[in-house]
Amino acid sequence: MSDHSAATERLYYDDSYTLTFDAHIIERTTYHDQPAVVLDRSYFYPEGGGQPNDTGTLNGVRVIDVQTRESDRAVLHVLAAPLNADGNADSVQGIIDGDRRRDLRVHHSGQHILSQALSQAAHAETISVHMSLDSMTIDVSRGVLSADEVRAVETLANRVVTDDRAVHAWFPTPDELTTIKLRKLPDVSGKLRVVDMDGFDVTACGGTHVARTGEIGLIKIIRLEKRGNGTRIEFKCGERALADYRDKNELINRLAVDLSTGFADLPDSVARLREEVRALRAELKPLRDQALDSEAHSLLANVVMQGGCRVVLSVFEARDPEHIKTLAQKIIAIGAIATPPDTLVLFGVAGDKAQLIFACTDNAMLDGVPLNVVPLLKTALKTLGSDRGGGRPNFAQGGGLAADRTQIAVALQAAAAQIGLTNLPQ
Repeated sequence: MSDHSAATERLYYDDSYTLTFDAHIIERTTYHDQPAVVLDRSYFYPEGGGQPNDTGTLNGVRVIDVQTRESDRAVLHVLAAPLNADGNADSVQGIIDGDRRRDLRVHHSGQHILSQALSQAAHAETISVHMSLDSMTIDVSRGVLSADEVRAVETLANRVVTDDRAVHAWFPTPDELTTIKLRKLPDVSGKLRVVDMDGFDVTACGGTHVARTGEIGLIKIIRLEKRGNGTRIEFKCGERALADYRDKNELINRLAVDLSTGFADLPDSVARLREEVRALRAELKPLRDQALDSEAHSLLANVVMQGGCRVVLSVFEARDPEHIKTLAQKIIAIGAIATPPDTLVLFGVAGDKAQLIFACTDNAMLDGVPLNVVPLLKTALKTLGSDRGGGRPNFAQGGGLAADRTQIAVALQAAAAQIGLTNLPQ
């Protein structure tokens, strides 16, 4: 955002469209152990002002990062490999990735317009901006924006786009700067570069911008997220907005076909499906409880007492871990009223997100030693290469990574062996 560096002439300040240029190397150095060069002139934009850096090539070598050196404001072109210049004059040809430059140019310009539209139509002032190739967000000072306010902001912003206004960027003189009403005055030293969206938004900025607002194509707010006392607004412009609309339109049309309805009737169709699912779940719950009761009694009927304790060890596949958790709780409840009450359950559910579920009755003993299932779970999880899990002495659960039936069986046997149980039936 400050004036031109003595070390590098920043050509993108006056022209953000040129993608190929010639320059001379004036310094070879490194940046974070990567080779880097300083050029006498460059169109490469260095990371700054919330905008990511350009990428491209110098003499065919990838430029993977572009940064500004704090000591002298030189532009560091960080390279994937050492650069060999042409001839003795250290001359290079730079080529900037056009798609990346265009996308960032469009979104940075769209952000200026949207920030001003938020101020005018919703009295929401921009606090910070976050820009990447995947997401563009603006944090604003207001905590709640209504749907009507969001529509008004979008309408105003897109009207500025369709007006195809000229965008002017320049370094005003100190006297001229005193006459310019900036949306936000940055905390920087030196001369300021000002970007003027034909009077709609005037702010200090060192980034790349479109020449006319029509190039932005479309500004669409896609998500609002409360952040403390403010709101984070995610938006897309141009080709990103088109891709977002295309994906969502295809999804809506596919859902409409699947549900045999028009897209306008999708909310009602989804509401009916939700109610049907709720009713079916209510009907299935007593049936599932009966089935789990029967399964619990079946497992206990075939269990062998070891060390004065019932040990129920089993591996499940294609089962809901929540159902297996309920099954374990039912077995413990049945065991608690038996004689003796001591019961230990070691269950594992194989799958892409395998789960281990261990439980025992309160004050359970094995060979006169109090049981604690947490250390047993830790041992089993370690066998699977995981440490995600924990619980209480009488109930513990963990897992979340892929494991097949054999791996789960090995983990359960390891846990059992820790308390002297071997060759348990599965």
